[in-house]
Amino acid sequence: MRVALNLEQLLQPAPGGIGRYTAELARLLPALPSGDDDAIELVPFVARHRREEIEARFHEFDLDGVDPVVLRLPRPVLYDAWHVFRRPRLVRPRRLHTVDVVHAPSVAVPPKSNASLVVTAHDAAPILFPATYPRRGRRFHAQGLAAAAKRADLVITVSNAAADELVTHTAIPRQRIRVVPNGVDLEIAGDDAVDAVRREYELGETPYVFWVGSLEPRKNVGVLVDAFARWASHTDLPHLLVLAGPGGWIEDEASVLAPARRLGGRVRTIGRVGDPALGALYRGADLFAFPSRHEGFGIPVLEAMACGAPVLTSNTSSLPELAGDAAILVDPASTQGFADGMARLGEDTALRARLSAAGRTNAARFSWSRTAAETLAI
Repeated sequence: MRVALNLEQLLQPAPGGIGRYTAELARLLPALPSGDDDAIELVPFVARHRREEIEARFHEFDLDGVDPVVLRLPRPVLYDAWHVFRRPRLVRPRRLHTVDVVHAPSVAVPPKSNASLVVTAHDAAPILFPATYPRRGRRFHAQGLAAAAKRADLVITVSNAAADELVTHTAIPRQRIRVVPNGVDLEIAGDDAVDAVRREYELGETPYVFWVGSLEPRKNVGVLVDAFARWASHTDLPHLLVLAGPGGWIEDEASVLAPARRLGGRVRTIGRVGDPALGALYRGADLFAFPSRHEGFGIPVLEAMACGAPVLTSNTSSLPELAGDAAILVDPASTQGFADGMARLGEDTALRARLSAAGRTNAARFSWSRTAAETLAI
């Protein structure tokens, strides 16, 4: 089976969870058996970029040697042309003309060709929370979801909560939706790796609360910072708040961190980090706090659990489905609720130990190999 897979998400400034999902499919699908054939033949493609840019970004995702078809149009023009004019179809070069299936791992939906079309729509967040997206982002997602409803033979989504959203808020019918959860596959860091990231980011021996994501409104980082400031001002515990990840949109770091200015160096922003360092930061944390207003899936919650970090997260969208009883769940609108949750976890070592063990067990239910196998079946 020859499958064309759009890898353009990996070249976005902030690839995010969809980037991780896309990279894992690109890595794992070719290794899986596909019925009568020995394996998937993957035909990756991207919009127009310089080859050196493509190779550098693919290297970050451990996809060295992957040779994509490079289309003629740059990403913004290509996606608008697909959604508005239904052109250009994926028929040139010949590598794309002869594929059996086209898989769009986001709602950048190409025109229908002779191949079957599968689209992954991760959630309906741009419809539910339009103010948290820039104007162009709202338009792109609205057009992409509409195109998926009209063109896709099947639509994959990543949780039952996301499937319910798509049925309620888009024209995609339930009978064409298949739920395939994301996975987690971070290597569990050893003590030496934890010590190394503490030195690298100048954390010393101080315990810390950890968060990772992109700095965008839906991630609700402002509530986390404000909650940490409240908690820190009423406790003798010396914890830091460590924020990792790339910049997003609309919000800026200065405004998000304003509530914590009085805390000085107790709030650290360390930017984007790679997988080895990320796994060590999860494992070294006293707790992982993730107050997102909405997630189609919420990969960081599972990654934190897999690495043994006790988790405090939101009680909305897919997060209860994902976390089960292995986390403390709080209303993401409640700054005081997150402050109280940090206080409970910061002061109760037995509770941290219980959630750490429960989280590891819960995370073991999810794997990228399962994601790839269920995607192959679809």
